[in-house]
Amino acid sequence: MSRRVRIANCSGFYGDRRTAAAEMVRGGPIDVLTGDWLAELTMSILAMDRMQDPTGGFARTFLPQLAPLLPELAERGIRVVSNAGGLAPRALADAVRAEIDRQGLALKVAVVLGDDLSAKVRGWVADGRPLENAQTGDPLDPRRNPPLTANAYLGCAGVKAALDAEADIVITGRVTDAAVVMGAAAWWHGWAPDAWDALAGALAAGHVIECGCQATGGNQPFWERLDLRAVGFPIAEIEADGSAVITKHHGTGGRVDRHSVTAQLLYEIGSAAYVSPDVVARFDTLTLEEEGRDRVRISGTRGAPPPPTLKLGITAQAGWRNRMTAVIGGRDGLAKARLVEELAWELLGGREAFEDARSDVFTREPGAPRLPVDDLTLVDFSVRDPDPKKVGTRFTAPLIELALASVPGFTFTTGPAKARPVGVFWPVLVDRTEVPV
Repeated sequence: MSRRVRIANCSGFYGDRRTAAAEMVRGGPIDVLTGDWLAELTMSILAMDRMQDPTGGFARTFLPQLAPLLPELAERGIRVVSNAGGLAPRALADAVRAEIDRQGLALKVAVVLGDDLSAKVRGWVADGRPLENAQTGDPLDPRRNPPLTANAYLGCAGVKAALDAEADIVITGRVTDAAVVMGAAAWWHGWAPDAWDALAGALAAGHVIECGCQATGGNQPFWERLDLRAVGFPIAEIEADGSAVITKHHGTGGRVDRHSVTAQLLYEIGSAAYVSPDVVARFDTLTLEEEGRDRVRISGTRGAPPPPTLKLGITAQAGWRNRMTAVIGGRDGLAKARLVEELAWELLGGREAFEDARSDVFTREPGAPRLPVDDLTLVDFSVRDPDPKKVGTRFTAPLIELALASVPGFTFTTGPAKARPVGVFWPVLVDRTEVPV
Protein backbone atom coordinates (compact mmCIF):
# COMPACT_ATOMS: atom_id res chain seq x y z
CA MET A 1 0.00 0.00 0.00
CA SER A 2 1.41 3.40 -0.97
CA ARG A 3 1.99 6.03 1.68
CA ARG A 4 -0.38 8.94 2.03
CA VAL A 5 0.05 11.73 -0.48
CA ARG A 6 0.41 15.31 0.76
CA ILE A 7 -1.56 17.56 -1.57
CA ALA A 8 -1.27 21.29 -0.89
CA ASN A 9 -3.57 24.07 -2.03
CA CYS A 10 -2.18 27.49 -2.95
CA SER A 11 -5.21 29.29 -4.39
CA GLY A 12 -8.93 29.50 -3.69
CA PHE A 13 -9.76 32.02 -6.43
CA TYR A 14 -8.22 34.18 -9.14
CA GLY A 15 -6.64 36.95 -7.08
CA ASP A 16 -5.69 34.91 -4.02
CA ARG A 17 -2.44 35.49 -2.10
CA ARG A 18 0.41 35.70 -4.59
CA THR A 19 3.00 34.33 -2.16
CA ALA A 20 0.96 31.22 -1.38
CA ALA A 21 2.67 28.87 -3.84
CA ALA A 22 6.09 29.71 -2.41
CA GLU A 23 4.76 29.37 1.13
CA MET A 24 3.45 25.89 0.43
CA VAL A 25 6.55 24.66 -1.43
CA ARG A 26 9.03 26.08 1.09
CA GLY A 27 6.97 25.68 4.26
CA GLY A 28 7.29 21.91 4.58
CA PRO A 29 7.09 18.60 2.72
CA ILE A 30 4.44 18.27 0.00
CA ASP A 31 4.05 15.94 -2.97
CA VAL A 32 1.60 17.86 -5.14
CA LEU A 33 0.81 21.58 -5.37
CA THR A 34 -2.73 22.38 -6.49
CA GLY A 35 -4.94 25.43 -6.73
CA ASP A 36 -8.35 26.60 -7.86
CA TRP A 37 -8.50 29.76 -9.97
CA LEU A 38 -11.93 29.34 -11.56
CA ALA A 39 -15.03 30.62 -9.83
CA GLU A 40 -18.10 31.00 -12.04
CA LEU A 41 -17.53 34.76 -12.02
CA THR A 42 -13.95 34.16 -13.17
CA MET A 43 -15.08 32.64 -16.45
CA SER A 44 -16.87 35.89 -17.26
CA ILE A 45 -13.77 37.88 -16.29
CA LEU A 46 -11.59 35.71 -18.52
CA ALA A 47 -14.09 36.06 -21.37
CA MET A 48 -13.88 39.85 -21.12
CA ASP A 49 -10.08 39.57 -20.93
CA ARG A 50 -10.00 37.50 -24.11
CA MET A 51 -12.31 39.95 -25.90
CA GLN A 52 -9.78 42.72 -25.22
CA ASP A 53 -6.71 40.53 -25.87
CA PRO A 54 -7.07 37.39 -28.03
CA THR A 55 -3.93 35.94 -26.41
CA GLY A 56 -5.57 36.07 -22.96
CA GLY A 57 -8.22 33.95 -21.32
CA PHE A 58 -6.14 32.33 -18.58
CA ALA A 59 -5.22 33.35 -15.03
CA ARG A 60 -2.32 35.73 -15.53
CA THR A 61 -1.19 35.48 -11.90
CA PHE A 62 -0.30 31.78 -12.18
CA LEU A 63 2.99 31.88 -14.07
CA PRO A 64 4.57 34.72 -12.04
CA GLN A 65 3.96 32.60 -8.92
CA LEU A 66 5.24 29.41 -10.51
CA ALA A 67 8.34 30.66 -12.32
CA PRO A 68 10.61 31.29 -9.29
CA LEU A 69 9.71 27.87 -7.89
CA LEU A 70 10.48 25.77 -10.96
CA PRO A 71 14.03 24.75 -9.89
CA GLU A 72 12.77 23.63 -6.46
CA LEU A 73 9.85 21.76 -7.98
CA ALA A 74 12.22 19.92 -10.31
CA GLU A 75 14.71 19.11 -7.56
CA ARG A 76 12.11 17.81 -5.11
CA GLY A 77 9.83 16.12 -7.64
CA ILE A 78 6.76 18.13 -6.63
CA ARG A 79 3.96 17.86 -9.19
CA VAL A 80 1.71 20.83 -9.98
CA VAL A 81 -1.96 20.59 -10.99
CA SER A 82 -3.84 23.81 -11.75
CA ASN A 83 -7.04 24.88 -13.48
CA ALA A 84 -5.52 28.32 -14.15
CA GLY A 85 -5.75 27.58 -17.87
CA GLY A 86 -9.31 28.89 -17.80
CA LEU A 87 -10.49 29.51 -21.35
CA ALA A 88 -7.01 29.11 -22.85
CA PRO A 89 -5.17 26.18 -21.23
CA ARG A 90 -2.97 25.64 -24.30
CA ALA A 91 -1.80 29.25 -24.20
CA LEU A 92 -0.91 29.04 -20.52
CA ALA A 93 0.86 25.71 -21.03
CA ASP A 94 2.90 27.24 -23.86
CA ALA A 95 3.88 30.13 -21.60
CA VAL A 96 4.91 27.69 -18.85
CA ARG A 97 6.98 25.63 -21.32
CA ALA A 98 8.71 28.78 -22.55
CA GLU A 99 9.66 29.69 -18.98
CA ILE A 100 10.92 26.15 -18.32
CA ASP A 101 13.08 26.33 -21.46
CA ARG A 102 14.36 29.77 -20.46
CA GLN A 103 15.53 28.35 -17.14
CA GLY A 104 17.10 25.31 -18.81
CA LEU A 105 15.00 22.79 -16.90
CA ALA A 106 13.55 19.45 -17.98
CA LEU A 107 9.95 19.49 -16.81
CA LYS A 108 7.03 18.01 -18.74
CA VAL A 109 3.84 20.05 -19.12
CA ALA A 110 0.50 18.46 -19.99
CA VAL A 111 -2.83 20.05 -20.92
CA VAL A 112 -6.29 18.64 -20.20
CA LEU A 113 -8.71 19.61 -22.97
CA GLY A 114 -12.31 18.88 -23.85
CA ASP A 115 -14.23 21.23 -21.59
CA ASP A 116 -14.72 23.99 -24.18
CA LEU A 117 -18.09 23.40 -25.85
CA SER A 118 -18.48 26.90 -27.27
CA ALA A 119 -18.61 25.70 -30.88
CA LYS A 120 -21.18 23.03 -30.00
CA VAL A 121 -23.34 25.53 -28.15
CA ARG A 122 -23.30 27.89 -31.13
CA GLY A 123 -24.50 24.98 -33.24
CA TRP A 124 -27.22 24.11 -30.73
CA VAL A 125 -28.39 27.72 -30.71
CA ALA A 126 -28.49 27.76 -34.52
CA ASP A 127 -30.52 24.53 -34.48
CA GLY A 128 -32.95 25.91 -31.92
CA ARG A 129 -31.98 23.45 -29.19
CA PRO A 130 -33.19 24.80 -25.83
CA LEU A 131 -30.53 25.50 -23.21
CA GLU A 132 -32.56 24.96 -20.06
CA ASN A 133 -31.24 26.29 -16.77
CA ALA A 134 -30.51 23.29 -14.55
CA GLN A 135 -31.81 25.14 -11.49
CA THR A 136 -34.90 26.92 -12.82
CA GLY A 137 -35.80 25.07 -16.01
CA ASP A 138 -35.97 28.35 -17.93
CA PRO A 139 -34.55 28.34 -21.48
CA LEU A 140 -31.74 30.74 -22.32
CA ASP A 141 -32.75 33.44 -24.81
CA PRO A 142 -29.64 33.69 -27.02
CA ARG A 143 -30.85 36.90 -28.64
CA ARG A 144 -31.22 38.65 -25.31
CA ASN A 145 -28.29 36.89 -23.62
CA PRO A 146 -25.79 35.77 -26.29
CA PRO A 147 -23.40 33.11 -24.93
CA LEU A 148 -19.79 34.19 -24.46
CA THR A 149 -18.32 30.93 -23.19
CA ALA A 150 -19.51 27.37 -22.66
CA ASN A 151 -17.39 24.99 -20.60
CA ALA A 152 -18.26 21.58 -19.21
CA TYR A 153 -17.16 20.71 -15.70
CA LEU A 154 -14.74 17.83 -16.23
CA GLY A 155 -13.72 15.33 -13.58
CA CYS A 156 -10.35 14.00 -12.48
CA ALA A 157 -9.72 11.41 -15.23
CA GLY A 158 -7.77 13.80 -17.44
CA VAL A 159 -5.58 14.93 -14.55
CA LYS A 160 -4.81 11.33 -13.59
CA ALA A 161 -4.01 10.43 -17.21
CA ALA A 162 -1.61 13.37 -17.49
CA LEU A 163 0.20 12.40 -14.29
CA ASP A 164 0.26 8.75 -15.37
CA ALA A 165 2.04 9.99 -18.51
CA GLU A 166 4.74 11.48 -16.22
CA ALA A 167 3.71 15.11 -16.53
CA ASP A 168 5.30 17.36 -13.93
CA ILE A 169 2.87 20.23 -14.44
CA VAL A 170 -0.76 19.74 -15.47
CA ILE A 171 -2.77 22.68 -16.79
CA THR A 172 -6.52 22.33 -17.15
CA GLY A 173 -9.43 24.46 -18.21
CA ARG A 174 -12.79 24.05 -16.49
CA VAL A 175 -12.76 21.08 -14.14
CA THR A 176 -14.63 20.68 -10.89
CA ASP A 177 -12.94 22.48 -8.04
CA ALA A 178 -11.97 19.24 -6.29
CA ALA A 179 -10.83 17.46 -9.48
CA VAL A 180 -7.26 18.72 -9.22
CA VAL A 181 -6.98 17.05 -5.80
CA MET A 182 -8.89 13.92 -6.79
CA GLY A 183 -6.78 13.41 -9.91
CA ALA A 184 -3.56 13.72 -7.95
CA ALA A 185 -4.76 11.22 -5.33
CA ALA A 186 -6.04 8.78 -7.97
CA TRP A 187 -2.67 8.92 -9.76
CA TRP A 188 -0.65 8.48 -6.58
CA HIS A 189 -2.63 5.50 -5.33
CA GLY A 190 -3.49 4.00 -8.72
CA TRP A 191 -7.24 4.01 -8.20
CA ALA A 192 -9.55 2.51 -10.79
CA PRO A 193 -12.35 4.73 -12.16
CA ASP A 194 -14.88 2.72 -10.13
CA ALA A 195 -13.10 2.99 -6.76
CA TRP A 196 -16.18 4.79 -5.53
CA ASP A 197 -15.40 5.03 -1.81
CA ALA A 198 -11.80 6.11 -2.34
CA LEU A 199 -12.84 8.71 -4.91
CA ALA A 200 -15.60 9.93 -2.59
CA GLY A 201 -13.07 10.39 0.20
CA ALA A 202 -10.78 12.36 -2.09
CA LEU A 203 -13.76 14.44 -3.22
CA ALA A 204 -14.52 15.32 0.40
CA ALA A 205 -10.89 16.27 1.04
CA GLY A 206 -10.63 18.20 -2.21
CA HIS A 207 -13.86 20.03 -1.46
CA VAL A 208 -12.46 21.11 1.90
CA ILE A 209 -9.14 22.48 0.63
CA GLU A 210 -10.14 23.87 -2.78
CA CYS A 211 -11.17 27.24 -1.34
CA GLY A 212 -7.78 27.76 0.24
CA CYS A 213 -7.72 29.47 3.60
CA GLN A 214 -11.43 29.01 4.18
CA ALA A 215 -10.45 25.54 5.44
CA THR A 216 -7.93 26.95 7.91
CA GLY A 217 -9.92 29.76 9.49
CA GLY A 218 -11.39 31.95 6.76
CA ASN A 219 -14.79 30.27 7.02
CA GLN A 220 -14.54 29.48 10.73
CA PRO A 221 -17.71 30.26 12.74
CA PHE A 222 -15.65 30.92 15.88
CA TRP A 223 -13.28 33.31 14.14
CA GLU A 224 -12.74 35.44 17.24
CA ARG A 225 -10.79 32.58 18.85
CA LEU A 226 -8.26 32.39 16.03
CA ASP A 227 -5.04 34.10 15.07
CA LEU A 228 -5.98 35.27 11.59
CA ARG A 229 -2.60 36.80 10.79
CA ALA A 230 -0.90 35.08 7.84
CA VAL A 231 -3.42 32.25 7.73
CA GLY A 232 -1.82 29.11 6.33
CA PHE A 233 -3.15 27.37 3.24
CA PRO A 234 -4.51 23.83 3.68
CA ILE A 235 -3.00 20.43 2.97
CA ALA A 236 -4.83 17.14 2.47
CA GLU A 237 -2.92 14.00 3.41
CA ILE A 238 -4.89 11.38 1.47
CA GLU A 239 -4.60 7.66 2.21
CA ALA A 240 -4.98 4.76 -0.23
CA ASP A 241 -8.57 4.18 0.95
CA GLY A 242 -9.54 7.83 0.37
CA SER A 243 -9.55 8.86 4.01
CA ALA A 244 -7.62 12.05 4.64
CA VAL A 245 -6.17 14.35 7.25
CA ILE A 246 -6.67 18.07 6.70
CA THR A 247 -3.78 20.11 8.07
CA LYS A 248 -1.50 23.08 7.34
CA HIS A 249 2.16 23.95 7.62
CA HIS A 250 3.50 24.43 11.15
CA GLY A 251 3.81 28.01 12.35
CA THR A 252 1.18 29.50 10.06
CA GLY A 253 -1.89 31.39 11.20
CA GLY A 254 -5.44 30.14 11.41
CA ARG A 255 -6.54 26.74 12.68
CA VAL A 256 -7.70 23.38 11.39
CA ASP A 257 -10.31 21.87 13.71
CA ARG A 258 -13.72 20.23 13.52
CA HIS A 259 -15.39 23.62 13.21
CA SER A 260 -13.34 24.83 10.24
CA VAL A 261 -13.58 21.50 8.40
CA THR A 262 -17.32 21.14 9.06
CA ALA A 263 -18.01 24.67 7.83
CA GLN A 264 -16.10 24.02 4.64
CA LEU A 265 -17.70 20.62 4.04
CA LEU A 266 -21.09 22.36 4.10
CA TYR A 267 -19.93 25.19 1.85
CA GLU A 268 -21.66 25.33 -1.55
CA ILE A 269 -23.32 21.92 -1.34
CA GLY A 270 -26.97 21.37 -2.20
CA SER A 271 -27.48 18.10 -0.37
CA ALA A 272 -25.62 15.35 1.47
CA ALA A 273 -25.25 13.52 -1.86
CA TYR A 274 -22.48 15.63 -3.39
CA VAL A 275 -22.40 15.04 -7.15
CA SER A 276 -19.24 15.22 -9.24
CA PRO A 277 -18.38 13.89 -12.71
CA ASP A 278 -16.42 11.05 -11.08
CA VAL A 279 -18.51 9.95 -8.12
CA VAL A 280 -21.44 10.85 -5.89
CA ALA A 281 -20.04 11.29 -2.38
CA ARG A 282 -22.34 10.75 0.59
CA PHE A 283 -21.28 13.44 3.03
CA ASP A 284 -23.76 12.05 5.56
CA THR A 285 -21.60 8.92 5.92
CA LEU A 286 -18.30 10.57 6.78
CA THR A 287 -16.88 11.20 10.24
CA LEU A 288 -14.50 13.86 11.53
CA GLU A 289 -11.91 13.27 14.23
CA GLU A 290 -9.35 15.69 15.62
CA GLU A 291 -6.00 13.87 15.73
CA GLY A 292 -4.09 16.73 17.31
CA ARG A 293 -3.53 20.42 16.84
CA ASP A 294 -4.37 21.45 13.27
CA ARG A 295 -5.08 17.86 12.20
CA VAL A 296 -8.60 16.64 11.37
CA ARG A 297 -9.24 13.20 9.87
CA ILE A 298 -12.07 12.66 7.38
CA SER A 299 -13.01 9.00 7.03
CA GLY A 300 -15.87 6.71 6.10
CA THR A 301 -17.07 8.62 3.05
CA ARG A 302 -19.16 6.33 0.87
CA GLY A 303 -19.36 6.76 -2.88
CA ALA A 304 -21.69 5.78 -5.70
CA PRO A 305 -21.49 6.01 -9.52
CA PRO A 306 -21.98 9.49 -11.00
CA PRO A 307 -24.97 10.49 -13.15
CA PRO A 308 -24.82 10.26 -16.96
CA THR A 309 -24.84 14.05 -17.27
CA LEU A 310 -22.24 16.76 -16.78
CA LYS A 311 -22.78 20.38 -15.84
CA LEU A 312 -22.16 22.86 -18.62
CA GLY A 313 -21.45 26.38 -17.44
CA ILE A 314 -22.45 29.04 -19.96
CA THR A 315 -21.52 32.67 -19.42
CA ALA A 316 -23.78 34.99 -21.40
CA GLN A 317 -23.91 38.72 -21.92
CA ALA A 318 -26.71 40.39 -19.97
CA GLY A 319 -26.44 44.04 -20.91
CA TRP A 320 -24.49 46.90 -19.31
CA ARG A 321 -24.43 48.38 -15.84
CA ASN A 322 -23.26 51.38 -13.89
CA ARG A 323 -23.54 52.79 -10.41
CA MET A 324 -22.77 55.88 -8.38
CA THR A 325 -22.92 56.45 -4.64
CA ALA A 326 -23.79 59.86 -3.23
CA VAL A 327 -22.49 60.87 0.20
CA ILE A 328 -24.56 63.32 2.24
CA GLY A 329 -23.13 64.85 5.40
CA GLY A 330 -24.63 66.73 8.30
CA ARG A 331 -27.99 66.70 10.00
CA ASP A 332 -31.24 65.36 8.59
CA GLY A 333 -29.36 62.92 6.41
CA LEU A 334 -32.31 60.63 5.75
CA ALA A 335 -34.57 63.49 4.66
CA LYS A 336 -31.83 64.85 2.40
CA ALA A 337 -31.25 61.40 0.93
CA ARG A 338 -34.92 60.93 0.11
CA LEU A 339 -34.98 64.29 -1.67
CA VAL A 340 -31.82 63.42 -3.63
CA GLU A 341 -33.44 60.13 -4.67
CA GLU A 342 -36.55 61.94 -5.87
CA LEU A 343 -34.62 64.59 -7.80
CA ALA A 344 -32.26 62.05 -9.36
CA TRP A 345 -34.96 59.78 -10.74
CA GLU A 346 -36.87 62.76 -12.11
CA LEU A 347 -33.76 63.85 -14.02
CA LEU A 348 -33.12 60.30 -15.24
CA GLY A 349 -36.64 59.80 -16.53
CA GLY A 350 -37.66 57.43 -13.75
CA ARG A 351 -36.61 53.92 -12.92
CA GLU A 352 -38.70 52.70 -15.84
CA ALA A 353 -36.23 54.34 -18.24
CA PHE A 354 -33.89 51.41 -17.61
CA GLU A 355 -34.37 47.66 -17.79
CA ASP A 356 -33.36 47.44 -14.15
CA ALA A 357 -32.82 50.32 -11.74
CA ARG A 358 -32.73 50.85 -8.01
CA SER A 359 -31.49 53.15 -5.30
CA ASP A 360 -30.70 52.28 -1.69
CA VAL A 361 -30.21 54.56 1.29
CA PHE A 362 -27.72 53.64 4.01
CA THR A 363 -27.73 55.64 7.21
CA ARG A 364 -26.93 55.35 10.90
CA GLU A 365 -29.59 53.46 12.78
CA PRO A 366 -31.42 55.45 15.47
CA GLY A 367 -29.68 54.98 18.80
CA ALA A 368 -26.50 53.55 17.27
CA PRO A 369 -23.12 54.85 18.52
CA ARG A 370 -22.09 58.04 16.78
CA LEU A 371 -19.30 57.65 14.27
CA PRO A 372 -16.03 59.60 14.09
CA VAL A 373 -17.30 60.89 10.75
CA ASP A 374 -20.66 61.89 12.13
CA ASP A 375 -24.01 61.50 10.41
CA LEU A 376 -23.02 60.36 6.94
CA THR A 377 -25.80 59.04 4.72
CA LEU A 378 -25.17 57.14 1.49
CA VAL A 379 -27.47 56.89 -1.52
CA ASP A 380 -26.44 54.15 -3.92
CA PHE A 381 -27.83 54.34 -7.48
CA SER A 382 -27.44 51.35 -9.81
CA VAL A 383 -28.80 50.70 -13.30
CA ARG A 384 -28.65 47.99 -15.95
CA ASP A 385 -29.79 48.12 -19.58
CA PRO A 386 -29.08 46.49 -22.96
CA ASP A 387 -28.03 49.91 -24.30
CA PRO A 388 -24.58 50.94 -22.97
CA LYS A 389 -25.25 54.59 -23.83
CA LYS A 390 -28.21 54.75 -21.44
CA VAL A 391 -26.06 53.64 -18.48
CA GLY A 392 -23.04 55.73 -19.50
CA THR A 393 -22.96 59.51 -19.31
CA ARG A 394 -26.74 59.67 -19.72
CA PHE A 395 -26.87 58.13 -16.26
CA THR A 396 -23.88 59.73 -14.55
CA ALA A 397 -24.17 63.32 -15.84
CA PRO A 398 -27.58 64.10 -14.29
CA LEU A 399 -26.38 62.77 -10.94
CA ILE A 400 -23.26 64.92 -11.05
CA GLU A 401 -25.41 67.95 -11.82
CA LEU A 402 -27.12 67.56 -8.44
CA ALA A 403 -23.89 68.08 -6.50
CA LEU A 404 -24.23 71.87 -6.25
CA ALA A 405 -27.95 72.15 -6.93
CA SER A 406 -29.64 70.10 -4.25
CA VAL A 407 -28.87 69.57 -0.57
CA PRO A 408 -25.83 70.82 1.38
CA GLY A 409 -23.00 68.45 2.24
CA PHE A 410 -23.33 66.51 -1.04
CA THR A 411 -20.49 64.61 -2.74
CA PHE A 412 -19.78 61.22 -4.33
CA THR A 413 -17.54 58.32 -3.33
CA THR A 414 -15.96 58.28 -6.81
CA GLY A 415 -16.16 60.13 -10.08
CA PRO A 416 -18.40 58.97 -12.93
CA ALA A 417 -17.49 55.62 -14.47
CA LYS A 418 -18.05 54.12 -17.90
CA ALA A 419 -20.71 51.50 -18.53
CA ARG A 420 -19.50 47.99 -17.74
CA PRO A 421 -20.67 44.74 -19.34
CA VAL A 422 -22.80 42.36 -17.30
CA GLY A 423 -22.35 38.60 -17.45
CA VAL A 424 -24.79 35.93 -16.32
CA PHE A 425 -23.94 32.33 -15.39
CA TRP A 426 -26.26 29.74 -16.92
CA PRO A 427 -25.85 26.09 -15.80
CA VAL A 428 -27.08 23.40 -18.20
CA LEU A 429 -26.96 19.60 -17.95
CA VAL A 430 -25.58 17.72 -20.98
CA ASP A 431 -24.99 14.05 -21.65
CA ARG A 432 -21.37 13.17 -20.93
CA THR A 433 -21.10 11.49 -24.35
CA GLU A 434 -21.23 15.00 -25.83
CA VAL A 435 -18.07 16.01 -23.94
CA PRO A 436 -14.87 14.51 -25.39
CA VAL A 437 -11.88 14.68 -23.05
